[in-house]
Amino acid sequence: MEKAQIGRPREFDAEEALQKAMVVFWEQGYEGASLTDLTERMGISRKSMYAAFGNKEELFRKALQRYSEGTVSYAVEALQAATAREVAETFLAGSVRANTRPGCPAGCLGVQGALAVGETGRVARDILTEWRNGGQGLLRDRFERAVEEGDLPAGADPDLIARYVMTIGNGMAVQAAGGAAREDLQRVADAALRNWPPA
Repeated sequence: MEKAQIGRPREFDAEEALQKAMVVFWEQGYEGASLTDLTERMGISRKSMYAAFGNKEELFRKALQRYSEGTVSYAVEALQAATAREVAETFLAGSVRANTRPGCPAGCLGVQGALAVGETGRVARDILTEWRNGGQGLLRDRFERAVEEGDLPAGADPDLIARYVMTIGNGMAVQAAGGAAREDLQRVADAALRNWPPA
């Protein structure tokens, strides 16, 4: 005998709803995205949102994970590049594309999602700080390997190089959100790589 199903089955596509929530956070930031904005865009009730995704903080974490696996997956690709310079080139070119993707908000969810927040947004600010630091740490580890392999000079500072590349990428996100064109941002990325490696 089959067990009776408790409650009604979900009547929405959870992946599609999460994608829509990610865009709301990307457009409005954590604090700016109200539960009403989120649920209306997702096409679900608050009760359904809580049941499927948890509270706003948990939804934000899931949206950021989706963003990491999709929009900014170029970062993982960059880490696989053969040389340190190719790592930086791939990372910055990916940043340019992600920050200016047609049909998506300009800029970066991970940069603009919670830079300036009040008390209610502190948790999101901390989540994004950890997220950005994690990305920078992966770049640093890759550049450390480049020093060990002789691809970067023995005196090179992997932490400085990682911070440099991440700062250029984050700065381009801010520029994109302010209306900078893809071509202009690519010129910035190219200029950043003219004197490689940064001393």
